[in-house]
Amino acid sequence: MRDTLSDELVRLGKKDVRILLLTGDHGYSLFDDFRRECPAQYINAGIAEQNMVGVAAGLARSGFRPIVYGLSAFVPIRVLEQIKLDVAHDHLPIVFIGDGAGFVYSHLGTSHQSTEDIACSRVIPNLSVYSPADRYELTHCLNTAYYEKSAVYLRVGKSDRGDVHQSMPSIKCGDLVKVKTVKGSKYSFIATGSMVRTAIDIADRFPNNIDVWSVPFIKPISFSMVKNICQNSKAIVVFEEHSKFGGLGSLVSEIASASYPVRILQIAVNDSFSKKCGTYDYLLQEHGLDSATVYKKIHNFFLDI
Repeated sequence: MRDTLSDELVRLGKKDVRILLLTGDHGYSLFDDFRRECPAQYINAGIAEQNMVGVAAGLARSGFRPIVYGLSAFVPIRVLEQIKLDVAHDHLPIVFIGDGAGFVYSHLGTSHQSTEDIACSRVIPNLSVYSPADRYELTHCLNTAYYEKSAVYLRVGKSDRGDVHQSMPSIKCGDLVKVKTVKGSKYSFIATGSMVRTAIDIADRFPNNIDVWSVPFIKPISFSMVKNICQNSKAIVVFEEHSKFGGLGSLVSEIASASYPVRILQIAVNDSFSKKCGTYDYLLQEHGLDSATVYKKIHNFFLDI
Protein backbone atom coordinates (compact mmCIF):
# COMPACT_ATOMS: atom_id res chain seq x y z
CA MET A 1 0.00 0.00 0.00
CA ARG A 2 2.83 2.41 0.80
CA ASP A 3 4.40 1.94 -2.64
CA THR A 4 1.01 2.67 -4.17
CA LEU A 5 0.66 5.74 -1.96
CA SER A 6 4.04 7.02 -3.17
CA ASP A 7 3.18 6.34 -6.81
CA GLU A 8 -0.21 8.06 -6.57
CA LEU A 9 1.22 11.12 -4.83
CA VAL A 10 3.78 11.49 -7.62
CA ARG A 11 1.12 11.04 -10.30
CA LEU A 12 -1.18 13.64 -8.74
CA GLY A 13 1.71 16.02 -8.11
CA LYS A 14 2.83 15.88 -11.74
CA LYS A 15 -0.76 16.26 -12.92
CA ASP A 16 -1.53 19.32 -10.76
CA VAL A 17 1.21 21.75 -9.78
CA ARG A 18 -1.09 23.18 -7.13
CA ILE A 19 -0.60 20.03 -5.07
CA LEU A 20 1.82 20.53 -2.19
CA LEU A 21 2.90 17.68 0.06
CA LEU A 22 3.59 18.70 3.67
CA THR A 23 5.24 16.37 6.15
CA GLY A 24 6.35 16.67 9.75
CA ASP A 25 10.05 15.85 9.38
CA HIS A 26 9.52 12.48 7.70
CA GLY A 27 12.69 12.02 5.71
CA TYR A 28 12.52 8.35 4.88
CA SER A 29 12.25 6.76 1.44
CA LEU A 30 8.47 7.03 1.12
CA PHE A 31 8.85 10.51 -0.39
CA ASP A 32 12.06 10.00 -2.36
CA ASP A 33 10.21 9.72 -5.66
CA PHE A 34 8.01 12.73 -4.91
CA ARG A 35 11.00 14.88 -3.97
CA ARG A 36 12.77 13.84 -7.14
CA GLU A 37 9.79 14.31 -9.49
CA CYS A 38 8.13 17.32 -7.78
CA PRO A 39 10.85 19.02 -5.72
CA ALA A 40 9.15 22.42 -5.63
CA GLN A 41 5.94 20.84 -4.28
CA TYR A 42 7.42 19.24 -1.16
CA ILE A 43 7.50 21.03 2.21
CA ASN A 44 9.14 19.59 5.31
CA ALA A 45 7.37 21.51 8.07
CA GLY A 46 9.49 19.97 10.82
CA ILE A 47 8.26 18.41 14.04
CA ALA A 48 5.52 21.01 14.39
CA GLU A 49 2.35 19.28 13.22
CA GLN A 50 -0.10 21.87 14.55
CA ASN A 51 1.74 24.65 12.77
CA MET A 52 1.90 22.48 9.65
CA VAL A 53 -1.92 22.35 9.49
CA GLY A 54 -2.07 26.12 9.84
CA VAL A 55 0.41 26.48 6.97
CA ALA A 56 -1.67 24.06 4.89
CA ALA A 57 -4.82 26.08 5.61
CA GLY A 58 -3.11 29.27 4.42
CA LEU A 59 -1.90 27.53 1.28
CA ALA A 60 -5.39 26.20 0.56
CA ARG A 61 -6.82 29.70 0.87
CA SER A 62 -4.23 30.81 -1.69
CA GLY A 63 -5.42 28.28 -4.26
CA PHE A 64 -3.10 25.37 -3.55
CA ARG A 65 -4.19 21.76 -2.88
CA PRO A 66 -2.25 20.68 0.23
CA ILE A 67 -1.81 17.05 1.22
CA VAL A 68 -0.68 16.74 4.84
CA TYR A 69 1.09 13.54 5.88
CA GLY A 70 1.86 12.23 9.35
CA LEU A 71 1.50 9.24 11.62
CA SER A 72 -2.15 8.80 12.57
CA ALA A 73 -1.26 9.29 16.24
CA PHE A 74 -0.32 12.86 15.26
CA VAL A 75 -2.43 13.48 12.14
CA PRO A 76 -5.29 13.75 13.00
CA ILE A 77 -5.02 13.22 16.77
CA ARG A 78 -2.44 15.85 17.74
CA VAL A 79 -3.83 18.40 15.28
CA LEU A 80 -7.55 17.80 15.78
CA GLU A 81 -8.32 21.36 16.89
CA GLN A 82 -6.46 22.83 13.92
CA ILE A 83 -8.29 20.51 11.50
CA LYS A 84 -11.61 21.47 13.07
CA LEU A 85 -11.16 25.25 13.17
CA ASP A 86 -8.61 26.06 10.46
CA VAL A 87 -9.79 23.60 7.81
CA ALA A 88 -13.16 21.89 8.23
CA HIS A 89 -14.98 24.96 9.54
CA ASP A 90 -14.10 26.85 6.35
CA HIS A 91 -14.53 23.95 3.89
CA LEU A 92 -10.89 23.97 2.78
CA PRO A 93 -9.78 21.24 0.33
CA ILE A 94 -7.00 19.56 2.30
CA VAL A 95 -6.26 15.83 2.40
CA PHE A 96 -4.85 14.53 5.68
CA ILE A 97 -3.04 11.19 5.45
CA GLY A 98 -2.64 9.38 8.76
CA ASP A 99 -0.18 6.50 8.35
CA GLY A 100 0.31 3.60 10.74
CA ALA A 101 -3.24 3.52 12.08
CA GLY A 102 -3.93 0.92 14.75
CA PHE A 103 -1.06 -1.01 16.33
CA VAL A 104 1.47 -1.06 13.48
CA TYR A 105 4.01 1.07 15.37
CA SER A 106 3.88 -1.58 18.04
CA HIS A 107 7.39 -1.25 19.45
CA LEU A 108 7.02 2.53 19.95
CA GLY A 109 4.23 2.19 22.49
CA THR A 110 0.97 3.99 23.13
CA SER A 111 2.26 7.37 21.97
CA HIS A 112 2.55 6.04 18.41
CA GLN A 113 -0.48 3.73 18.36
CA SER A 114 -3.78 5.14 17.14
CA THR A 115 -7.08 3.39 17.85
CA GLU A 116 -9.21 6.49 18.38
CA ASP A 117 -8.72 8.40 15.13
CA ILE A 118 -11.96 7.38 13.40
CA ALA A 119 -14.01 8.30 16.46
CA CYS A 120 -12.31 11.70 16.75
CA SER A 121 -12.45 12.60 13.08
CA ARG A 122 -15.90 11.42 12.03
CA VAL A 123 -17.66 13.76 14.46
CA ILE A 124 -16.12 16.87 12.87
CA PRO A 125 -18.48 18.50 10.35
CA ASN A 126 -17.22 18.90 6.76
CA LEU A 127 -14.51 16.27 7.29
CA SER A 128 -14.76 13.00 5.38
CA VAL A 129 -13.09 9.82 6.63
CA TYR A 130 -11.69 7.16 4.28
CA SER A 131 -10.20 3.83 5.35
CA PRO A 132 -8.83 1.72 2.45
CA ALA A 133 -8.11 -1.99 2.81
CA ASP A 134 -5.61 -2.51 -0.01
CA ARG A 135 -3.75 -0.72 -2.81
CA TYR A 136 -6.82 -0.63 -5.05
CA GLU A 137 -8.98 1.02 -2.41
CA LEU A 138 -6.13 3.35 -1.51
CA THR A 139 -5.85 4.55 -5.11
CA HIS A 140 -9.60 5.02 -5.34
CA CYS A 141 -9.80 6.86 -2.01
CA LEU A 142 -6.89 9.21 -2.77
CA ASN A 143 -8.30 10.12 -6.17
CA THR A 144 -11.78 10.57 -4.69
CA ALA A 145 -10.31 12.92 -2.08
CA TYR A 146 -8.61 14.93 -4.83
CA TYR A 147 -11.75 15.31 -6.92
CA GLU A 148 -14.09 15.92 -3.97
CA LYS A 149 -12.21 19.15 -3.18
CA SER A 150 -13.10 19.01 0.51
CA ALA A 151 -11.39 18.16 3.79
CA VAL A 152 -10.61 14.44 3.98
CA TYR A 153 -8.87 12.23 6.52
CA LEU A 154 -7.34 9.20 4.78
CA ARG A 155 -6.57 6.46 7.28
CA VAL A 156 -3.73 4.16 6.22
CA GLY A 157 -2.64 1.08 8.13
CA LYS A 158 1.06 0.57 7.51
CA SER A 159 0.67 -3.20 7.72
CA ASP A 160 0.05 -4.64 4.27
CA ARG A 161 -2.19 -7.69 4.52
CA GLY A 162 -2.28 -8.13 0.76
CA ASP A 163 -4.92 -7.33 -1.83
CA VAL A 164 -8.58 -7.99 -1.16
CA HIS A 165 -9.53 -7.07 -4.74
CA GLN A 166 -8.22 -8.19 -8.10
CA SER A 167 -9.12 -4.78 -9.43
CA MET A 168 -11.10 -1.88 -8.03
CA PRO A 169 -14.80 -2.06 -8.88
CA SER A 170 -16.55 1.10 -9.95
CA ILE A 171 -18.12 2.56 -6.82
CA LYS A 172 -19.31 5.94 -5.64
CA CYS A 173 -18.01 7.78 -2.61
CA GLY A 174 -19.77 6.24 0.39
CA ASP A 175 -20.42 2.82 -1.14
CA LEU A 176 -19.50 -0.44 0.52
CA VAL A 177 -17.73 -3.07 -1.59
CA LYS A 178 -18.66 -6.75 -1.46
CA VAL A 179 -15.44 -8.77 -1.41
CA LYS A 180 -16.96 -12.20 -0.77
CA THR A 181 -20.38 -13.36 -1.95
CA VAL A 182 -22.09 -16.56 -0.88
CA LYS A 183 -25.41 -17.65 -2.36
CA GLY A 184 -28.14 -17.70 0.27
CA SER A 185 -26.00 -15.94 2.86
CA LYS A 186 -27.51 -15.59 6.33
CA TYR A 187 -24.78 -13.54 7.94
CA SER A 188 -22.70 -10.52 6.95
CA PHE A 189 -19.20 -9.44 7.89
CA ILE A 190 -18.49 -5.71 7.53
CA ALA A 191 -14.85 -4.67 7.84
CA THR A 192 -12.52 -1.78 7.15
CA GLY A 193 -8.80 -1.28 6.67
CA SER A 194 -6.44 -4.04 7.77
CA MET A 195 -9.28 -6.13 9.19
CA VAL A 196 -10.88 -6.82 5.80
CA ARG A 197 -8.34 -9.56 5.14
CA THR A 198 -9.08 -11.04 8.58
CA ALA A 199 -12.81 -10.98 7.85
CA ILE A 200 -12.32 -12.82 4.56
CA ASP A 201 -10.10 -15.47 6.13
CA ILE A 202 -12.45 -16.03 9.08
CA ALA A 203 -15.52 -16.27 6.82
CA ASP A 204 -13.86 -19.11 4.92
CA ARG A 205 -13.59 -21.11 8.14
CA PHE A 206 -17.31 -21.13 8.93
CA PRO A 207 -19.86 -23.48 7.36
CA ASN A 208 -22.41 -20.66 7.55
CA ASN A 209 -23.18 -18.65 4.46
CA ILE A 210 -21.38 -15.34 5.03
CA ASP A 211 -21.07 -12.29 2.80
CA VAL A 212 -18.06 -10.03 3.42
CA TRP A 213 -18.18 -6.28 2.80
CA SER A 214 -15.29 -3.81 2.79
CA VAL A 215 -15.87 -0.21 3.91
CA PRO A 216 -13.37 2.17 2.29
CA PHE A 217 -15.59 5.15 3.15
CA ILE A 218 -16.48 5.64 6.82
CA LYS A 219 -17.87 9.11 6.23
CA PRO A 220 -19.86 9.55 4.11
CA ILE A 221 -21.29 6.03 4.10
CA SER A 222 -24.28 4.77 2.17
CA PHE A 223 -27.06 4.48 4.75
CA SER A 224 -29.21 2.64 2.21
CA MET A 225 -26.55 -0.02 1.61
CA VAL A 226 -26.00 -0.59 5.34
CA LYS A 227 -29.76 -0.72 5.91
CA ASN A 228 -30.11 -3.29 3.11
CA ILE A 229 -27.37 -5.44 4.66
CA CYS A 230 -29.17 -5.28 8.00
CA GLN A 231 -32.49 -6.28 6.45
CA ASN A 232 -30.96 -9.28 4.70
CA SER A 233 -28.78 -10.58 7.52
CA LYS A 234 -29.61 -12.74 10.51
CA ALA A 235 -26.62 -11.18 12.26
CA ILE A 236 -23.68 -8.91 11.47
CA VAL A 237 -20.05 -8.91 12.60
CA VAL A 238 -18.07 -5.65 12.25
CA PHE A 239 -14.25 -5.77 12.11
CA GLU A 240 -11.91 -2.84 12.71
CA GLU A 241 -8.45 -2.15 14.14
CA HIS A 242 -9.90 0.68 16.19
CA SER A 243 -11.64 1.24 19.49
CA LYS A 244 -15.09 -0.32 19.84
CA PHE A 245 -16.27 3.19 20.75
CA GLY A 246 -17.03 5.61 17.94
CA GLY A 247 -15.67 3.63 15.01
CA LEU A 248 -17.22 1.57 12.23
CA GLY A 249 -19.00 -0.76 14.65
CA SER A 250 -20.64 2.17 16.36
CA LEU A 251 -21.61 3.65 12.98
CA VAL A 252 -23.23 0.42 11.76
CA SER A 253 -25.06 0.07 15.08
CA GLU A 254 -26.35 3.65 14.81
CA ILE A 255 -27.75 2.99 11.35
CA ALA A 256 -29.23 -0.38 12.35
CA SER A 257 -30.96 1.01 15.44
CA ALA A 258 -32.57 3.75 13.37
CA SER A 259 -33.63 1.58 10.43
CA TYR A 260 -33.58 -2.17 10.94
CA PRO A 261 -32.36 -3.56 14.30
CA VAL A 262 -30.22 -6.69 13.99
CA ARG A 263 -27.76 -8.54 16.21
CA ILE A 264 -24.28 -7.01 15.83
CA LEU A 265 -20.94 -8.25 17.17
CA GLN A 266 -18.06 -5.78 17.25
CA ILE A 267 -14.57 -7.13 16.66
CA ALA A 268 -12.61 -4.13 17.85
CA VAL A 269 -10.23 -2.83 20.49
CA ASN A 270 -11.55 -2.82 24.04
CA ASP A 271 -11.35 0.28 26.22
CA SER A 272 -7.70 -0.21 27.16
CA PHE A 273 -4.18 0.86 26.28
CA SER A 274 -1.50 -1.64 25.28
CA LYS A 275 0.09 -3.17 28.36
CA LYS A 276 3.35 -4.11 26.68
CA CYS A 277 5.37 -3.36 23.57
CA GLY A 278 6.17 -6.04 21.02
CA THR A 279 5.58 -7.09 17.47
CA TYR A 280 2.48 -6.08 15.56
CA ASP A 281 1.15 -9.64 15.70
CA TYR A 282 1.77 -9.74 19.44
CA LEU A 283 -0.31 -6.60 20.00
CA LEU A 284 -3.14 -7.94 17.88
CA GLN A 285 -3.15 -10.96 20.16
CA GLU A 286 -3.02 -8.82 23.31
CA HIS A 287 -6.07 -6.88 22.14
CA GLY A 288 -7.98 -9.91 20.90
CA LEU A 289 -7.73 -9.14 17.17
CA ASP A 290 -5.69 -12.18 16.16
CA SER A 291 -7.44 -14.75 13.99
CA ALA A 292 -7.72 -17.45 16.67
CA THR A 293 -9.36 -15.14 19.20
CA VAL A 294 -11.63 -13.55 16.61
CA TYR A 295 -12.79 -16.97 15.42
CA LYS A 296 -13.74 -18.00 18.96
CA LYS A 297 -15.66 -14.76 19.55
CA ILE A 298 -17.67 -15.19 16.37
CA HIS A 299 -18.23 -18.92 16.97
CA ASN A 300 -19.72 -18.16 20.39
CA PHE A 301 -21.76 -15.32 18.92
CA PHE A 302 -23.30 -17.59 16.30
CA LEU A 303 -24.10 -20.22 18.96
CA ASP A 304 -25.99 -17.59 20.96
CA ILE A 305 -28.21 -16.50 18.07
